[in-house]
Amino acid sequence: MVVKQINLVANQITTENWSDHPLVIMAFILGLALWGFFVWQYRKKRREGFLKWAGDNKFSFYPEKSKALARSFVFLNKLDKGSNRYIYDYLTGSFQGHQAHAFTFHYETYSHGKHGRRTHHHYVGVVAIELPKVFPEMIIRPEKILEKLGQLLGYQDIDFESVEFSKKFAVRSKDKKFAYDFCHTRMMEYLIAHPQTSLEVDQNFLAIYDRNRLEPNELDGYFRQIVDIRAMMPKYLFEE
Repeated sequence: MVVKQINLVANQITTENWSDHPLVIMAFILGLALWGFFVWQYRKKRREGFLKWAGDNKFSFYPEKSKALARSFVFLNKLDKGSNRYIYDYLTGSFQGHQAHAFTFHYETYSHGKHGRRTHHHYVGVVAIELPKVFPEMIIRPEKILEKLGQLLGYQDIDFESVEFSKKFAVRSKDKKFAYDFCHTRMMEYLIAHPQTSLEVDQNFLAIYDRNRLEPNELDGYFRQIVDIRAMMPKYLFEE
């Protein structure tokens, strides 16, 4: 309602001075106040949700922004992008016997237009567990147009016997044997049934990603999923 009122009045103004229209100024002030209130409410409710989940699951919770934490996870391909990187709403603890982590990662990119440089903020939700062995990097994510264009430019994905899996997911790793061992028949069937799954294995971490900020009500589902994926990794991969 406030936005419609602002647009209606603004359309009536041509070369006149906006200061001659106190209704417009009041509407803008009211709109900003309402926006600020809703943002404050959202952040308060979100933080309370994380605190409750952390308490229920005996996790530690650190809501503050941390560039140092972001640097400690930079080995993950998804977290090696843009500038002004930081992590916030960081949770860590033990989940079903696995040392686990969850957080939102932020980074910035920039574009230039007729009004100068614009800053674009990006957010990635991350849930990760530590593995008892170091593995080569492998990325599995839903096949998108950019991946298809990349293949035309020579960036080849790893293909599998399952045509359906190869069509739905892009798999990249310098170690093809590890990729084939990881993506066995049962794993491929699981991922086909969960087509939005985006995951990465690197060093001693297994991580799954959300395309936006991590929310408290997503934690249980993501942790169950990552534990399921870990359980499907063949035992022989962890043998010396």
